[in-house]
Amino acid sequence: MARTPNTERRRGGDKERENDQRVDLRADRDHDMDEIVDKLVYVNRVAKTVKGGRRMAFAALVVVGDQRGRVGFASGKAREVPEAIRKATEKAKREMIRIPLREGRTLHHDVRGRFGAGEVVLRTAPAGTGIIAGGPMRAVFETMGIQDIVAKSIGSQNPHNMIKATFAALKTVNSPRMIAAKRGKKVSDVVAARDGANAVAVKE
Repeated sequence: MARTPNTERRRGGDKERENDQRVDLRADRDHDMDEIVDKLVYVNRVAKTVKGGRRMAFAALVVVGDQRGRVGFASGKAREVPEAIRKATEKAKREMIRIPLREGRTLHHDVRGRFGAGEVVLRTAPAGTGIIAGGPMRAVFETMGIQDIVAKSIGSQNPHNMIKATFAALKTVNSPRMIAAKRGKKVSDVVAARDGANAVAVKE
């Protein structure tokens, strides 16, 4: 079948449209990456014994987030601190997860997380409470976009264990929409049941 000028023009237009779509997607992804904030949680100097002596390096623990519910963490190791931070930041951006937030400021319900010897308790809080948490957990909440929360670490104070325990707790957070989808109910029914339970707990 011979190619007519119209066919070639149509195919050329389709290719141009696909290229434009790829450029738009790439621009959106770059824009999202530009809005990501990162926080350095911990830097540790490590040593490796090799033939001829000890080789020093640095390990950095970094938390990143878009302040709209997406957050991630990672560690990076290099001979220099800036390079270790860069490696950790890039890895954390690739491993970000999305956590549902209530009114965009706090968690939907209280959760508890554990990793190794680290254990944390995260509780929802009314507007105006602020972030009542310290150390590595505060960095997670700030980059994630949480404005009101009360958190407590009751286990190991190791930054790595605290961060991993916090993420283990955050992964168990469910929004009313997620619960309604699992139970086959309406979101309004789930919200009404939750508010009723909260009212009973306040009276008690």
